Amino acid sequence: MKIPFCDLATQQNLIKNKIDERIQKVLAHGRYIMGPEIKELEDQLSAFTQTKHCITTSSGTDALILPMLAWDIQPGDEIITTPFSFIATIEVIALLKAKPVFVDIDPHTFNLDINQIENKISNKTKLIIPVSLFGLTPDLNALQDICNKHNLKLLEDGCQSFGASLNDKKSGSFGDAGATSFFPAKPLGCYGDGGAVFTNDDDLAEKIKQLRVHGQSKQYIYSSIGINGRLDTLQAAILLEKLSLFENELKLRNQVAKRYSDALSNIKEVICPTIPNGYQSAFAQYSLLVEKRDQLKEYLAKNDIPTAIYYPTSLHQQTPYLKLIDDDTDYENTTSVCKRIISLPMSAYTNASDQEYINQTIIDFYK
Repeated sequence: MKIPFCDLATQQNLIKNKIDERIQKVLAHGRYIMGPEIKELEDQLSAFTQTKHCITTSSGTDALILPMLAWDIQPGDEIITTPFSFIATIEVIALLKAKPVFVDIDPHTFNLDINQIENKISNKTKLIIPVSLFGLTPDLNALQDICNKHNLKLLEDGCQSFGASLNDKKSGSFGDAGATSFFPAKPLGCYGDGGAVFTNDDDLAEKIKQLRVHGQSKQYIYSSIGINGRLDTLQAAILLEKLSLFENELKLRNQVAKRYSDALSNIKEVICPTIPNGYQSAFAQYSLLVEKRDQLKEYLAKNDIPTAIYYPTSLHQQTPYLKLIDDDTDYENTTSVCKRIISLPMSAYTNASDQEYINQTIIDFYK
């Protein structure tokens, strides 16, 4: 039995001919950089998120750094974020020589513990970057209230949560800006790297559009120092076709998650994901907290079940970044979760029979 950790092949087979047509159209017009598919995709993504502007980018990482460049984040500025995320969340802070200030996570949702944030705000704080981890947003309305109170910017790192929502408001549409990623394994993924920034701020959108083309305001005239952050036209063409499946795939992902939770939630050594009322997760990952994590991972591997660990080492323990952090906080919840978390196969096309086998194998392990 071969169970894919993330089943991209089934999706591709469903729309292969249409993707081929899209690619051939790009090859025919030859506008590989900023071709017409870029604008078409940005319009559709804006409509989906109900935001005024979408600016596509070359990666989720660039989607995070571009708003920060537009806001002129300076060395020494403090940015509040989570210690439990992919490295890009802190990498963009370090690249701008700003200072990351960590807040521990809620052990149930794995997102920022909002009750701890205000204690970390200082007169140097400029920005909060909450991560919508594994496809679930934090309480972005509460975070917006905190930012309004302290005159801070709010940038949602929604690189794992495109399609998620809070009270029917989409991830990416909160705060001053939202960033997402189209890495292949994301809920909406292309066939390479890609990302997007969402905002309702006209001035910010215009500034980001310039910054993603080296700061160019008109041809060969540069108004600011930018980056090469454009999405390739071919990737836009692929995303346009994949977007046609996306609403249904969100439903399928939630069905896959429900099958796991229904089968595993009664095992006392296993804690299934918590999805609070009013939230819809995009389920980029289905992650459990378990006892005997390493033994379980080995047991599942012996039974041909792939797993992954997101993340075995927290951001506050990553060697290149230690010099940026001047406290010795343990971040107790984060440290505990890093030792216990494990992710199971998850995609819109993870089938019920595979899940039945996975669930029974986990049940057998804990008997």
